[in-house]
Amino acid sequence: MKAKNAIYAQSGGVTSVINATAGGVIEAARKSKRINKLFAGKNGIRGLLREDIIDTSIEDIIEIKKLQHTPGGIFGSCRHKLKDPSSNKREYERLIEVFRAHDIGYFFYNGGGDSQDTTNKISQFTIDAGFPVNCIGIPKTVDNDLPYTDNCPGFGSVAKYVATSVREASLDVQSMSESSTKVFIMEVMGRHAGWIAASSGLAHDKNNSAPHIILLPEVPFYKAKFLKRVKDTIKKHGFCVIVVSEGARFKNGEFIADAGTVDSFGHKQLGGVAPTIAGMIKDNLGLKYHWAVSDYLQRAARHISSKTDVDQAYAVGKAAVKFALSGENAVMPVIKRTSSNPYSWKIDKVKLSRVANVEKKLPQKFISKDGFGVTEACKNHIRPLIQGEAYPPYKDGVIETASLKNKLVKKKLKTFKV
Repeated sequence: MKAKNAIYAQSGGVTSVINATAGGVIEAARKSKRINKLFAGKNGIRGLLREDIIDTSIEDIIEIKKLQHTPGGIFGSCRHKLKDPSSNKREYERLIEVFRAHDIGYFFYNGGGDSQDTTNKISQFTIDAGFPVNCIGIPKTVDNDLPYTDNCPGFGSVAKYVATSVREASLDVQSMSESSTKVFIMEVMGRHAGWIAASSGLAHDKNNSAPHIILLPEVPFYKAKFLKRVKDTIKKHGFCVIVVSEGARFKNGEFIADAGTVDSFGHKQLGGVAPTIAGMIKDNLGLKYHWAVSDYLQRAARHISSKTDVDQAYAVGKAAVKFALSGENAVMPVIKRTSSNPYSWKIDKVKLSRVANVEKKLPQKFISKDGFGVTEACKNHIRPLIQGEAYPPYKDGVIETASLKNKLVKKKLKTFKV
C-alpha cells in the first residue's frame, strides 16, 4: 500500500495533557513507514479549511518529547461546528480539496463530543466523495462527559487540581472563620455534567470537613433549601466551603448564571455562578464571603497533572495511529478500566456514531441522597484518576515547555473564507 500523509488537529477547550496526546500521535506516525508526513491544522478544523497546515516533520524530537509537560494546545484549537452535509456541503467539499492537494490518507481530530461528531461526518463524506480518508476521533475533555470510555484525558488532572485547591482553600477559610470570612465559594467547569465539581469531594477526609456543599448540574437548585444548608453548616463547623459547577441550574432548567450569549456550537455562555451564589448568601444571611473561579487555571495546571492522566493521554494518541493504520475508520480510542483496586486500564475502541453528541452525566448512585454531595462510590471511582505525580521540569523557577517552529507548508489552493 502506498504511503500517505496524515493530519492531526486539536479542537475545543484545551487541557493540561492534550499536547501529550499530540506527542503520542507524532511519535507513532514517525515510526510508521506507511505515513510520509504528519501535518497539523493550525487552530483546529479552521486551519484545515484555510489550508493553514503545519509540517511537524521538521520538529526536533527533543521538543516533541517536551509536549508531555506542555499545557495548552501547541497547534492552536478552535470552536467551530461544521453544519450537516445534507444542508451545507461547502466546508466538507473544501476539506476534500485540501486532503487531495496534500495527499492526506489519515485524519486525527482531538476533542470532545462535538469534535467526535465532526470527525464522524467527515469520515462519511470522504467515502461518499470517492476519496476515503481514515478518520479517527481522539478523546479529550476536562468535563469527562464522553460515553463508552472510563474517563476522558484531561479530567484526571483537573480533578487533582480541584481537590487539592479545595482542601488548601478550606484550611485557609477555617483558620480565619472565627472573626472574618465564613463562606468560600469555588466555581468550576461543567455545563451539563458535574464530574469536576464532584471531584472536589476527594478533598474531604476525617481531618477536613470541606467541601460542605457541592452544587451539580444533575441536581435542581432550590434557593431556600440551599441557604438553610449554608446556615446549618456554619452553625456546625463555623465555616462553609461550597463548590459549584458553572452549569448548576434551577428546576425549570434555567442556568443560575446565564450570560445571555451563545458560542459557535450554539451552547449558552456560562460564567459568574460563584458571585451569583455569593450574592444570595450576602442578601439573605448577611455573611462575609470570598469566591473564586478556577476557569482556565484548572485546565492549564500542568504542574499538578495526574500521572495517570498524562499516561492515558499519550496512550490514546498512539492508539489512534495504530487504529488508522490497521484500517479502522470512524472510531475513537477509549480507556477501559480492567480493575479498580488496584486501578488498571487498557485501550479499546468505539464507533464514533455511538459517541457523537452523547453526554455522560454523573450517575445517580454517585450523588448523595440530599443532593449536596457525592457518595463514597463516586470518590472510589474518581480517586484512581488523580494518582501519581508527573512534575514537569523547571527552568529559572517556572515550568519548562516545548517550543515548536510550527512552520506552515506552501498553499496549493485558492483562499477559503471561514
